[in-house]
Amino acid sequence: MASPETAYVIPPPTPASVAVAGSDRRFPVRRIFCVGRNYAAHAREMGRDPDREPPFFFTKPADTVVDDGASVPYPPETKDLHHEIELVVAVGRGGTDIAEADATAHLWGATVGIDLTRRDLQLAARDLGRPWDWGKAFDRSAPCAPLVPLSDVRALDTGRIWLAVNGDVRQNADIAELIWSVPEIVSIISGSMRLEPGDLVFTGTPAGVGPLVPGDRLTGGINGLAEITMDIGEPSA
Repeated sequence: MASPETAYVIPPPTPASVAVAGSDRRFPVRRIFCVGRNYAAHAREMGRDPDREPPFFFTKPADTVVDDGASVPYPPETKDLHHEIELVVAVGRGGTDIAEADATAHLWGATVGIDLTRRDLQLAARDLGRPWDWGKAFDRSAPCAPLVPLSDVRALDTGRIWLAVNGDVRQNADIAELIWSVPEIVSIISGSMRLEPGDLVFTGTPAGVGPLVPGDRLTGGINGLAEITMDIGEPSA
């Protein structure tokens, strides 16, 4: 049997992970699922009908996660980088066809994250009927505050969610406004594929998304859960 040093033809990548509040240990990230247009007001600002149609999903690579307090370089190939503040939940116990009533028992914790989006690339792909990957799944596009263990989370169905850019509040809503609740989202995903420990779910963003430029400082949070701070840096050389 090959030794750990010779088991791979190239060195394996460092596992992606996010911080855990109050701990030196980290939560390993396996996959990132994201829910599209899960607040009615955001659906309207994106030119879509906010009726409760079946939810849809896209993904980001695990290694797009970025710790709280980071500076993210303005990404290439875009002139319209946007912020999207979101409730994020972390799966701690896997399963398929998870019932809504059992969904929270499969979660390890929750936090707040920012789904950074190259909006011009996303909309161009949408209009051509192509995948959103280039608009959503780029490097360092999933900043996350430290995860809060579920035992310390007050609620996943209510709480102010907000984001400010340079102190100016742009997004301001309540997670009670989610079209599809956290238990519903977990159940729906698990009906299509097996959820596994380490999976993160970004549950959607409220209205108020908007452009960012180098030098911007973002602050945001969900009352009673977590807060996040990050900066947009100059493009990488």
